[in-house]
Amino acid sequence: MRYGGEGRTRFLLIILIVTSLFLITLDLHGVTLLENARQGTQTVLSPFQRAGNVVLSPFKNFLSDVTHLGRTRNQIEKLRADNAKLKATLLNRKNADAQLKQLKSILDLAGTAGYKVVNARVISQGSSQLFSQSIIIDSGANAGIKKNMTVLSQNGIAGVVKDVYPNTSLVMLATDPSFKIGVRIAGTQQIGILTGRGSSSGALQLLDNQTTVKVGDVLLARGSVANRPFVPGVPVGYVTFVDNSAGEIAQSGSVRYYTSFSGLGVVAVVVGAPVTNPGDALVPPKPIPTPIPTVTVYVTPSPSPTK
Repeated sequence: MRYGGEGRTRFLLIILIVTSLFLITLDLHGVTLLENARQGTQTVLSPFQRAGNVVLSPFKNFLSDVTHLGRTRNQIEKLRADNAKLKATLLNRKNADAQLKQLKSILDLAGTAGYKVVNARVISQGSSQLFSQSIIIDSGANAGIKKNMTVLSQNGIAGVVKDVYPNTSLVMLATDPSFKIGVRIAGTQQIGILTGRGSSSGALQLLDNQTTVKVGDVLLARGSVANRPFVPGVPVGYVTFVDNSAGEIAQSGSVRYYTSFSGLGVVAVVVGAPVTNPGDALVPPKPIPTPIPTVTVYVTPSPSPTK
């Protein structure tokens, strides 16, 4: 009996040892098998993963483009807005440069003659209830401007003040058919009346026939009593046509204004006349003609044939 019990105990011990060795062996082999299985699975699935990426790539790109589409549109709109701002800035700069150039010429003209002026910008141009050719300027009674004052452009006469408000004024342009100014021919004392006729030229009517007027003669403002509405010496224009028809009591003709009325941006109102008449000091210099190059072609005779 004792032998039988010791035999069973030994047998159970042997079984436990064998089982332990089996489990250890199985565990060691199992790790390798599992690892091999995992690698094998990846190897088997790898082509399908690559195929899936190829198939899904366009859809991924499309979704990415849709995501960035709104951002791209916003960027385009911002660029367009920036471009519009730059164009507006450039246009304003060009306008400012042009106005500065006009103002400098006006101040040079006024300084030479000794006029006291108030500068003003043109804020509108066209017809009014009173005149077909007029402008509105941004200076008025608060700046010392009154009715019937001479208005200058960079090149000469622009018009006359006809209505005044606290901060603006209405100016009748020299092109208006209602405009009339007493003029004289530079270098002489022959006088006449210049009338606007709605264009860049005016109609001249001389008051006597003592002196012959010629094409190219310069006309200056003769001046008014108390210097209103016109101060003396302001350049008006030059003669472009003379009518010497027989039987006419006085000569008449056409005059081209110096002022470019369509390009008025800045003007000056003469609020103080000069102490002395400037005479012919404001006569514009005659333009210097551009020389035309002459090309002379010399012909070289060909040698005579040898006999």
